[in-house]
Amino acid sequence: MTTNQSILLAGASGVLGRHITRALTDAGHKVTGLGRGPDNGVQADLMDRDALLRTVDGRHFDTVVLAATALRKAPLRHRDMHETNALRIDGTVHLIEAARATGARRLVAESMVFGYGYGDHGDHVITEDDTFGPQGATAQLEQHIAAMRIKEQLTFEACGLEGIALRFGLFYGPGGTDAILPMLRKRQLPVADDQGRVLPWIDLVDAASAVAAAVEHGRPGQAYNIVDRTPLGFAAHVRAVAQQFGLPKPMTVPLWLMKPMSYAHVMMQTAMRVSAVKAERELGWNPAYPSSHDGLAALKAAA
Repeated sequence: MTTNQSILLAGASGVLGRHITRALTDAGHKVTGLGRGPDNGVQADLMDRDALLRTVDGRHFDTVVLAATALRKAPLRHRDMHETNALRIDGTVHLIEAARATGARRLVAESMVFGYGYGDHGDHVITEDDTFGPQGATAQLEQHIAAMRIKEQLTFEACGLEGIALRFGLFYGPGGTDAILPMLRKRQLPVADDQGRVLPWIDLVDAASAVAAAVEHGRPGQAYNIVDRTPLGFAAHVRAVAQQFGLPKPMTVPLWLMKPMSYAHVMMQTAMRVSAVKAERELGWNPAYPSSHDGLAALKAAA
């Protein structure tokens, strides 16, 4: 794909969307936001198909980027994911229709590494060759995984569009980490010991640069893992945030005490190591922050 593209960005007003807008603009592209807020150039709700198609009627875009989420804060219970699960399926269907209507050739969709399955993956390093979207261990987990599985299927099978999926690790960084600082300050963010479990992380600025790289260099029909090079346990990450910003160390609680927060409880039992070698090789993308320790230090320095 060429530079200086006209790009429609669904979710432009979100935390990740703002970083994507900056990365694409810096790369020479013209970005138009799509969302419900008045700051969007295309003001529409992804879940309202008819209104969306009316709004894009007569518009042209080269590429569409799907980075919309229904989450306003970190999900704690399974029900907190229901709206996002619906958006991942119905919203994607509607956006694909809108993309075709605008003459777009490429669709880059946000995905997540949790689509490889929740739970302990052990020491195995996950690559894009591993199964994405395996059957969830419970009905609730299957709802989450199915939404990610179907979203990618829709992306890759969209007739007339070059579909690409970016499987992100857990986000942190400018606009993301800030949200947990008040909780740490008040000691309202307990953690359970990692007990050797690690998770993949990605700084929001690095995530956005991967989107820009995929817009220009991604291969149609391909998925790319977008993570840094240093997996870190959830508790270890939160403790690193507290240490970096000089805040009280979070309380450590038994894992069973987190059960009422059903989704967070599952995530804290998940362990996965994920490789982004394919993205580095094919997209020419490299994380500016190889570890979240590096990213947090830069975030503190910029504060």
